[in-house]
Amino acid sequence: MIRASSYRTARTACAAPAAPTGGAHRFWGRGCGIGPVITSVSCAALTASALCLGTAGRADAVTFDVPSGQSVDLHEVLLDETTGELWVRFRFLAPQIARDLAVISYEQAAPDMDHLCQTLALTYLQQHQLAPARVVISLSDRAVPFGQADSAATQFFESYRPEGDNCIWEAF
Repeated sequence: MIRASSYRTARTACAAPAAPTGGAHRFWGRGCGIGPVITSVSCAALTASALCLGTAGRADAVTFDVPSGQSVDLHEVLLDETTGELWVRFRFLAPQIARDLAVISYEQAAPDMDHLCQTLALTYLQQHQLAPARVVISLSDRAVPFGQADSAATQFFESYRPEGDNCIWEAF
């Protein structure tokens, strides 16, 4: 089980952190930037100079180009310290990996995760001056709250060690 105090949503390059869907955690009231927010945020814009997170389900969500050609949207970025060291988790929605569609297999999606770590995660880490022990890239066919199981969801995960300008794959 993941304790609420052990992870938080990542800060943004914007003037203020984005309000998560439904507002901040109930113990700290509604709003943003108050304590460890544990609900999801999504990507609203990615440019060469800034990554700005917005509210889940926005019409202007950015779709990333990946080697498989599937549609991949950034759902949330989490800073997780449950292991005693910082892990940055990039959670993407990738509807084409759904079991019932069988369009994109794990073998096709694995290079997508490598690509997202190399092109998106490393840039984000540099922009936000983060030095995590691990970067986790996950693809899910639907939004699943972090730390909760959903037997109907298809999810793929890969872990990387950021080293300079490279993401080094690390087996879980």
